[in-house]
Amino acid sequence: MSSAYGRDMKRVTSTALLVLAMLAGAPAFAGGGRPVVVELYTSQGCDACPQADALQSHLIKRKGLIAMTLPVTYWDMLGWKDTLASEANTRRQKAYAAAMGRGGVYTPQTIVDGAKDVVGSREEDVEAAIDTEARDAAAVEVGFTPLPQRLHIAVAALPDAAAKRNLDATIWMFRLRSAVPVHIGAGENGGRNWTYRNVVSDIKDLGRWNGRAVAIDVPPADAKTPAHDSLVVVLQQGGYGRVLGAAYLTHAERYAQQ
Repeated sequence: MSSAYGRDMKRVTSTALLVLAMLAGAPAFAGGGRPVVVELYTSQGCDACPQADALQSHLIKRKGLIAMTLPVTYWDMLGWKDTLASEANTRRQKAYAAAMGRGGVYTPQTIVDGAKDVVGSREEDVEAAIDTEARDAAAVEVGFTPLPQRLHIAVAALPDAAAKRNLDATIWMFRLRSAVPVHIGAGENGGRNWTYRNVVSDIKDLGRWNGRAVAIDVPPADAKTPAHDSLVVVLQQGGYGRVLGAAYLTHAERYAQQ
């Protein structure tokens, strides 16, 4: 990221929409910075994953982070079908591998702010990646705006000079389950009981962002929508590049559209 681009990003104007998002349950962060997004790709069938799962459970409690758990499907053939895994999570991890020029995917893998990937069970490496990304103060303000019978996602505008750079970013929305207890019946972790935290149950591509302010209605939940109690929105360069902004909304069921 160029220094000029970084300066433009830092001049993003605060909006009332962000304040509303904070009141709705999205955490506030000191100094006007944005949360760092930590994605853990894991599997119930992976004997190297429990340590990473435990670390992620601690990170979820930390201010200044949005930590999400994304169970993947490719371990299912080895004796135990992950009860929380989804093909959407697997596709997202594979898309990261392609974007980062990696030869393949693995578990446990932690991806920090879409920019750094490390083995998810190596606590020192995970912490170092988080510290590095936290020092990048550039941020686009993103928030949830609760309205009667509906919920908006708002992304603030960049200054005109930055907007003219023809930025290309994706607005992602994740539905999460904050705590899911699981008994693993077979495979490498057979017999283990564990509660997975901030489990991604649904991923939506809400469209592109080019530096101008946008407000998007949250897609309504219906009978086919996976169970969830929280929402996360992530603004990300390209589709799977550096995170530019993010917000977290707890008790999302209060704002579910009927």
